[in-house]
Amino acid sequence: MTAGEIRATRRIVFSGLGALGVAAALAGCAGDDGDGGGSAGPKVAAGAELATTAEVPVGGGIVLTDEKVVLTQPTAGTFHAFTAVCTHQSLLVTSVEDGTIRCANHGSSYSASTGEVEGGPAPSALATVDITVDGDRILAA
Repeated sequence: MTAGEIRATRRIVFSGLGALGVAAALAGCAGDDGDGGGSAGPKVAAGAELATTAEVPVGGGIVLTDEKVVLTQPTAGTFHAFTAVCTHQSLLVTSVEDGTIRCANHGSSYSASTGEVEGGPAPSALATVDITVDGDRILAA
């Protein structure tokens, strides 16, 4: 080794890689403030058509990622809308099936009828979004 030369030991290299891995894992658990996440509420103008009634399955629903709204039809002809932003870390919910709105990001689940939490880690219910059904169209109210 010459004067002024710095050599990294294996311990230093692996410590740095470990710290990088921890930082990446924490970043993956953080909420997203950009367009891809759900930190902002629904992006819907009153009167905007969200979907048709035929697009929302009975006992299930659909997640409208651009609008940040989840539409559900728990029983035939009964439609509900909630914010698609999970209350755990503000990521978007991922699916609706068997009467449950699910967030696959960290395992939270909500009632498709009420938006109430059915399984954690979500701390609170999904906010209701006002809609109207006009014929076969579901509109933002």
